[in-house]
Amino acid sequence: MKFCVAPMMDWTDRHCRVFHRLLSRHALLYTEMVTTGAVIHGDRKRLLGFDPSEQPVALQLGGSDPDDLATSGRIGEDFGYDEINLNVGCPSDRVKDGRFGACLMAEPALVAACVAAMKRAVRIPVTVKCRIGIDDQDPEIALDALAHAVVDAGADALIVHARKAWLNGLSPKENRDVPPLDYDRVYRLKARLPHVPIIINGGITSIEAAREHLAHVDGVMLGRAAYQEPWRLLDVDPVVFGEPAPHAAMKAALAALEPYVARQLAQGTRLHAITRHLVGAYHAVPGARAFRRHLAECGVKPGAGIEVLREAVAMVEDRVPASALV
Repeated sequence: MKFCVAPMMDWTDRHCRVFHRLLSRHALLYTEMVTTGAVIHGDRKRLLGFDPSEQPVALQLGGSDPDDLATSGRIGEDFGYDEINLNVGCPSDRVKDGRFGACLMAEPALVAACVAAMKRAVRIPVTVKCRIGIDDQDPEIALDALAHAVVDAGADALIVHARKAWLNGLSPKENRDVPPLDYDRVYRLKARLPHVPIIINGGITSIEAAREHLAHVDGVMLGRAAYQEPWRLLDVDPVVFGEPAPHAAMKAALAALEPYVARQLAQGTRLHAITRHLVGAYHAVPGARAFRRHLAECGVKPGAGIEVLREAVAMVEDRVPASALV
């Protein structure tokens, strides 16, 4: 059984992941998608470096050249990642122009070759994140074709966003909401491939909903709900895994974040680079709006220090999640 926090461009950076790890010991965290070109030719320490406290953490790669993906996967393994994930689901124009992401749903043989190359190069799990289809594809045919191809190539798991991606006619933002969700299609894939771990993604907004999906599939991936409402992650360990959360409430988690914030500030990181991931930490409690406003207004100021975070936390009333009281 797996619970994952989805890779999201410009969102799930290392600061975000350190924060999320303080809310759940068991959730598998994912990096933002990194292209093979960036991994091979870019600043690897900046792009791939992560704090050991984040583990378990998976590296998501974007690319379509088997040799480049094998090289990038090997580099990721050497950095200490626990899984390599191939993106076959992102619908942005930039991704399509680079021949990776969701457009690869049309090329299952190529995706299989990429998976096979990565499996030969690394010892850690290699997984694929995809859609149920693109454009005019029949999801009954397209998803099975991709799934069988990558499983035969050795993929260790398949993460399925239960929507089509429309590469022609919808923006990336619209592709996250407009195509209808079809969870049953993912359930049918699991029934067809009972020996393959299948993780479902898309439109899942609560831990309770995630638990319902686990009656049909092997894992659940939460995306925007985990980022925009991170307080939900405090329920992951108690509700999904039957174990206490790392911290009983959000104030304790934010206090535990302070040493990391202090280290980052000492290295020249701006406070806002970290606190921008915290603005959704509180919901429907007295002081939540003041907390958000203080971080938004004061966290961006030059020289802002850890006292800004402490002041914001002091403005809000904490509540222990109901699951922590069980």
